[in-house]
Amino acid sequence: MTERTQIYIDGTWTDGASHIENRSPSDTSDLIGLYAQADASLLDEALAAARLAQPVWWAAGIQKRHDVLMAIGTEMMARAEEIGRLLSREEGKPLAEGKGEVYRAGQFFTYFAAEVLRQHGDLAESVRPGIEIDVRREPVGVVAIISPWNFPVATPAWKIAPALAFGNAVVWKPANVTPASAVALTEIISRQDIPKGLFNLVSGAGRDVGQRLVESKQVDAISFTGSVPVGRGIAAAAIANMTKVQMEMGSKNPLIVMDDADLDLAVVHAAGSTFGGTGQKCTAASRLIVHASVHDVFVEKLVAAAQALKVGHALEDGTQIGPVVSEGQLSQNLEYIETGKSEGAELLCGGERLERATDGYYMAPAIFENTRNDMQINSEEMFAPITCVQKAVSYAEALAIANDTQFGLTAGIMTRSLSRASHFRANMRAGCVMVNLPTAGTDYHVPFGGRGASSYGPREQGSYAAEFYTSVKTAYVSAGEPE
Repeated sequence: MTERTQIYIDGTWTDGASHIENRSPSDTSDLIGLYAQADASLLDEALAAARLAQPVWWAAGIQKRHDVLMAIGTEMMARAEEIGRLLSREEGKPLAEGKGEVYRAGQFFTYFAAEVLRQHGDLAESVRPGIEIDVRREPVGVVAIISPWNFPVATPAWKIAPALAFGNAVVWKPANVTPASAVALTEIISRQDIPKGLFNLVSGAGRDVGQRLVESKQVDAISFTGSVPVGRGIAAAAIANMTKVQMEMGSKNPLIVMDDADLDLAVVHAAGSTFGGTGQKCTAASRLIVHASVHDVFVEKLVAAAQALKVGHALEDGTQIGPVVSEGQLSQNLEYIETGKSEGAELLCGGERLERATDGYYMAPAIFENTRNDMQINSEEMFAPITCVQKAVSYAEALAIANDTQFGLTAGIMTRSLSRASHFRANMRAGCVMVNLPTAGTDYHVPFGGRGASSYGPREQGSYAAEFYTSVKTAYVSAGEPE
C-alpha cells in the first residue's frame, strides 16, 4: 500500500488539503509515496500557532534550547544512512552524497546547540553619568523558511537550527520535488520537548502556500533559497510588511585555471565542482576560464574525466552522477545544450539523455568550449551537468572575465603563485573564494553567501547567522543613588 503522509501543524500531524506523488528520478516506476499539501486555511493555522509558541520557547531558556538542538542533531547523524538513502532515492544524488548531506545537517544542529550557550551581549559606558547600557540580542519572532530541492535536508537545517537556537518559531515550506526528506526531518523535530506550534511543516505549491506565506503579516522574517525571479518576488512582497529577508539565489561560478596550475589537480577539482550533484548545486563551477597556454591540454584531460564518470541509479554501487531531479529539469538542460550550439559554442562531449536499466532522467555530462560571457550558457544559471570553457591570455584577463557577471557566490583559482592567489582573494567579487580547491564545498561554522544577484540580506551559517535571526536591543538604565 502506498504511503500517504500528513503535514505538521500546531504540534499535530494532520491531513492536508490534497496530496502529490513523489517518484524517484532514478526509476520513475518507484513511487515513494503520496505527500500532503497545505492550503491557505492550514497555513493560517500554522502561523497563528507559531505566534503563540514563540514567546514560550524564548522563556524556556538557553539550556532547554541547547538540549533540544543537540538531540535533533545527534539523531540525524545517527540515522544518516537511513535518511540519506531516502534522500538519494527521491532527489537522485549518489548514496554517499545523500548520507553525507544528512550527517552534515546534523552537524548544523549540534553547532547551533553550542551557539545557544555562547550568546553574549555587550556592556557600554554612557556619555551621561549614572547610566548603564547593555546591548543584547532577542529573537525576531516567527520565521518563514522556504527551501530548495537540491539539498533537501542540509539547506533547511542551516536555517531551522539557528532559527530555533535564537528563540524563534518556524513555519517551513519545503520544495515539493523532495517531500520525503522534509517529512523525515520534521518527524525528528516533532518528537522533541518543544512548545506546541513552535515548528510547522506546510508543504504546498509556491503560487498558493508560498505566496501567502511571504505576504503574511504574521511573519517577522523570511529565509529563502531558490531562483532569482522567485527571490525578487519575495522581496517585493516582504517590503509591504517591512519583513526582514535573507535570500540565497542564483550563481554562475567561475574557476580560473592558470598556466602554473597543477593541471591534474585542476581537472579533478573542475570535474567535481561542475558535475558533482549532477551540476545541481548553487556552488557548481559552470564557467571554466583557462589560460591559453594550457587550454588544450586541460580541455583534453577534462573531457576524458567527464566521459569516465559513471552515470547511474542513485542507489547503485559505483554511481558518480545520479539522474537529473525531474523531467522538467532535464528538458530545460537539453534546451540549454541546443542554445549553446545555436550561440556558436562547440560541444565537446555529452549533453544527451542517457538510457539506463531503469526509466530515469539521466544525462551525459557536457562540456562546451569557445564560449563567451555574452552567451546565454555563460550568463544564466543552468543548474545542470554542463560547463563552459573560456580562454584567457593572462591572469588579468581571466579575472576580468570571472568578474563579468551579475552573480557573485563562489569563485576559484588554480595556481601555484602566491601573488596571484592573494590578488584573487582580494579582487574577486564573490562571497566565497577558493584557492586550489573546488568551488563547491563549504564548512558549516563560517558564513556562507554571495553578492550581486546571488544573495540579499545577512549571511547564513556560523556566528554570522545571528544577524538575521535576532534583533539587537540597546537598554539604558539609571539606577539612581542608593539610600
